[in-house]
Amino acid sequence: MERQWIKASEIGEYLYCRRAWWYRLQGAASANLAAMQAGGRAHTAHGRGLRVVAALRLLALGLALVAGWLLLSQWGLP
Repeated sequence: MERQWIKASEIGEYLYCRRAWWYRLQGAASANLAAMQAGGRAHTAHGRGLRVVAALRLLALGLALVAGWLLLSQWGLP
């Protein structure tokens, strides 16, 4: 017998609306497919934005370290 795993999202879906969860198990199409696709695109864009912010944060840290090193080198410190 194959083991079936229950995902946390399925539990959340069941708790939110048992009927919608049951319809999904039966293979019924969602009536708000366009909104779900738009939400998926929004999540993708948000994730991309977070990666850009993380890269810019690393760049800022690197530039701050270089600036500190240059400032210390002006004072004759190693």
